[in-house]
Amino acid sequence: MVNFVLVAGAWLGAWAWDDVVPELRAGGHGVRPVTLSGLAERSGVAAGLQTHVRDVVDVVERHDLRDVVLVGHSYAGIPVGQAAERIGDRLRHVVFVDSNVPADGESFVSAWPDGRAAVEASIAANGGFWAPLTGADCAGQGLGDAQTGRIVARATPHPGATLTEPAVLEGALGDLPATYVKCLLDGEEPSPDVAELLRGEHWRLVELDTGHWPMFSRPRELARVLLDAAAV
Repeated sequence: MVNFVLVAGAWLGAWAWDDVVPELRAGGHGVRPVTLSGLAERSGVAAGLQTHVRDVVDVVERHDLRDVVLVGHSYAGIPVGQAAERIGDRLRHVVFVDSNVPADGESFVSAWPDGRAAVEASIAANGGFWAPLTGADCAGQGLGDAQTGRIVARATPHPGATLTEPAVLEGALGDLPATYVKCLLDGEEPSPDVAELLRGEHWRLVELDTGHWPMFSRPRELARVLLDAAAV
């Protein structure tokens, strides 16, 4: 048995994994979906990037989890990547699902130069929060109307400080045992920083023919990828 700790990206909470959790538990594994501070049922809680890192580490340590597979989707790859090196030998594997990855001293927005101005403008205009995504943002990502409606209806504003504060890494991210899941409808090639990590011996690439939110569009396929990663 392994222990999956699932962290969804910006605007989302633990609820985003509802269709994936049963598939993982059916295999006899422990599964803990996480809501990061300031989101979903934890809205209103002040949060910076290191708050989100601690959220993930605290779940692992509070429940004394071992053989942990940390899963970070989209934005959550940044706190999950930092948490992975902080849980030491509790870690079994990291799975980055169509995600950003942390770089020491760099933030989410600094790693996303083409969208930095838009994100920072949204934060400034929304009281320090990144405004939730809309139905238009979900177009072309393999989602049905019901799935898109579910995402948009439950998305909550994302704490802006988590996007602008720099990551802190003590070791080399490429030394972690990791799988990167590239969702092809969101771009056929990994970003240059991810491509560099995939050249190392500890990282492997898995492609899914779906969009940026596979926990909604292809939950069973994503669950299978996570189970395969746990077996590596």
